[in-house]
Amino acid sequence: MADRELNIVDHLDELRKRLIISALAFLIFLVIGFVFVKDIFLFFTGSLDYKLMVLGPSDILWIYFHIATVFALACTIPVTAWQLWLFIKPALKPFERKVALMYIPPMFLLFLGGLAFGYFFIFPNIMTFLLRLGEDLMAASFTAEKYISFLINMTLPFGIAFELPLVSMFLTTLGLMNPNKIVKIRKYAYFILVIIAAMISPPEFISHISVAVPLILLFEISIFLSKIVYKRKHRYEQD
Repeated sequence: MADRELNIVDHLDELRKRLIISALAFLIFLVIGFVFVKDIFLFFTGSLDYKLMVLGPSDILWIYFHIATVFALACTIPVTAWQLWLFIKPALKPFERKVALMYIPPMFLLFLGGLAFGYFFIFPNIMTFLLRLGEDLMAASFTAEKYISFLINMTLPFGIAFELPLVSMFLTTLGLMNPNKIVKIRKYAYFILVIIAAMISPPEFISHISVAVPLILLFEISIFLSKIVYKRKHRYEQD
């Protein structure tokens, strides 16, 4: 009993170590994000024909903090993935270690791909549609806070959602996920994804559909890839 409790304590200490390293990496990247926050801001607003407004001095700090946070989050993903792999490594078989290690670079690239998809496809299409709704009735003028909030809401969820296929493959490789069970909860997953799309998109039908459809497609891709990994793993175990 004492050995078991000691083993649990060792695991908790190891987990705390990995979490601390990930948190320190996030803070370091957060500082770097603040250093380059103006360049990042100009990158995302350089295509506008006018300067964004602020309604108070605190809005500037809010904008800087959110931009730096998203930057730090993106850069911390590979570090966190590496720390997670080091934590679970002792419990993995040699084959599982090799495969799990291969997931780390694609995880970072998929997150960036999701951000790019949200920024270059979802964000401009929804923005154009919304502006056309009122172009004959009102002049569009945005505050920096509203614009950045809208931009983050249209891009960050896709950065996270693009991880779903990779996560499903990884969990299937470890035996923690079964594609057959995922298929059984498909209708509930669709319902949740539609709710998420409604929460992060503007309150009108076209925006909801524009966000919900890619999320559902990502879920279906996750099921498809999970089935492939499941079959390969089953074949490997038989050999």
